[in-house]
Amino acid sequence: MEKEQVSSGNIIDFSVLGRLMQFVRPYKTRFYFLVFLTLAIGILSPLRPLLIQYTLDNQVASGEYTGMVWMMAVLVALLVAQSALQYIHTYLSGWMGQQVIRDTRTKLYQHLVNLRLRFFDKTPIGRLVTRTISDVETLADVFSEGLAAMVSDLLQLIFILAFMFYQDWRLALLSLATLPLLLISTYIFKEKIKVAFNDVRNAVANLNTFVQEHITGMNVVQIFASEKREFEKFKAINEEHKQANLRSVLYYSIYFPVAEIIAAAGIGLLVWYGAKGAINFEETGITIGKLIAFIMYIQMFFRPIRMIADRYNTLQMGIVSSSRIINLLDNNEHVQHTGSYKPAHMQGKVEFDHVWFAYNDDQYVLKDISFTVRPGETIALVGATGAGKSSVINLLNRFYEINKGSIKVDGVDLDNYDLGTLRRNIGVVLQDVFLFSDTIFNNITLGNPEVTEEMVWHAADLVGARKFIERLPGQFNYNVMERGATLSVGQRQLISFIRAMVYDPKILVLDEATSSVDSDTEEMIRQAIDKMMKGRTSIVIAHRLSTIQRADKILVLDHGHIIESGKHEELLQREGAYAQLHKMQYKEIA
Repeated sequence: MEKEQVSSGNIIDFSVLGRLMQFVRPYKTRFYFLVFLTLAIGILSPLRPLLIQYTLDNQVASGEYTGMVWMMAVLVALLVAQSALQYIHTYLSGWMGQQVIRDTRTKLYQHLVNLRLRFFDKTPIGRLVTRTISDVETLADVFSEGLAAMVSDLLQLIFILAFMFYQDWRLALLSLATLPLLLISTYIFKEKIKVAFNDVRNAVANLNTFVQEHITGMNVVQIFASEKREFEKFKAINEEHKQANLRSVLYYSIYFPVAEIIAAAGIGLLVWYGAKGAINFEETGITIGKLIAFIMYIQMFFRPIRMIADRYNTLQMGIVSSSRIINLLDNNEHVQHTGSYKPAHMQGKVEFDHVWFAYNDDQYVLKDISFTVRPGETIALVGATGAGKSSVINLLNRFYEINKGSIKVDGVDLDNYDLGTLRRNIGVVLQDVFLFSDTIFNNITLGNPEVTEEMVWHAADLVGARKFIERLPGQFNYNVMERGATLSVGQRQLISFIRAMVYDPKILVLDEATSSVDSDTEEMIRQAIDKMMKGRTSIVIAHRLSTIQRADKILVLDHGHIIESGKHEELLQREGAYAQLHKMQYKEIA
């Protein structure tokens, strides 16, 4: 499994922050109020030491009890006001974070469902789950604990420094004597924790990818008795995750004690110098109140610096997650909804004109393919695995875009059709039927309110599925569980037929539609197919040649080329590739 590597980038990534702020625009009034609260808290915090200094040097020193009580009341009022503002600030930043999460996740999912299948072919599902769930969740911390809190801390530092130098520049410089040591240790911690965080995020993405893929493919793991080998792989990835987290824990456990020691050393210097100054008050002008105020200032000053390092980690996580999300949103591998043609009635004529197509660069799987299917005709595609049969129907539905040539329906290029209108008129039944963990009714309608129960029953009658549905508990309300685990292969296939026919499509595409069912079910489905094909253009892909003998035309594909075309009997008489396939299937070759 390919491991994801993502660099963290720089914390001051204004391009990412700018893109992130677009999700804040709907709430700009609250955002501006949050900025105001941040500024107010930054101003109010340094006022407490100043008021305490004034109280000690004036009311307490002179024994003025009434004045001291009034100052205590002012301090309590200031503390209450600051706590109230802090509460509103914390709640508002958290609220905004949750709004951004909701909007971002909605936009991300909307973007995902419109991406081309080519994108999903090369991107692990677990990685996309990480983008949609974990990375988006991290954005909440950017607002609640990252950006807003970091700005608040920086503002507090600025105001504290201003108050300190205003009071006494000598004590201010002495208080900052150990600051270079703290800044150096903070920078080292920041760099180390940034690397550790990247390792953690990569490990989480790799874990999600591994678990999702292996739970989905658990039957393959158990069929080939690979439980032990896959478990060892999981243990290795899980160990990487543990080690990455332990590295971050190690850096935290070293940094914060070191920061405490540096801060304590600064307070020690301040007390030593300030106490001597207070003794010689007349010479130095240092009072006990001023000394206590500076002790409070230095504690308030060093706390934001220590927290900024931690805030940096939170913000860095948000920046990395935002960068990943933005990269996904910037992915332009989406189906272009450029067409607007919505015909009232579609005839069903299909034309492939010199079509070339490659899934990867110039490795073409279809090479100069040309054919026409008139309305109501049935055309069959046969050939060995990898000949390009399924690619034809993928292109007809615009799941992928062609490289060269053109595809037209009723004489109109596919790009000119409204995509929803085009796909509603093409009924597709695949060999591998996917059912969601939901009721039969919802699996057929896919939540479309325009599809009524009467329409579903009509389609069920058409494919002969009424009896088996009526025998189920709850009938259409029966929950098929994940991937239709409570139904047989044949029953899942019948549901896919109903799902295709409920919209009364003009073009019907059957991709190995009967290859996974037993003989009795195949006969029932074949009868249903005959009814379904009447009046519809049909494109059939089948390994069982018996299912396509009555097709109006059979195209034989080999390595992306059409090497033969004609009716069943014509192709047998030519004794070419189709005749060889027929003989091999019926074991006429020794």
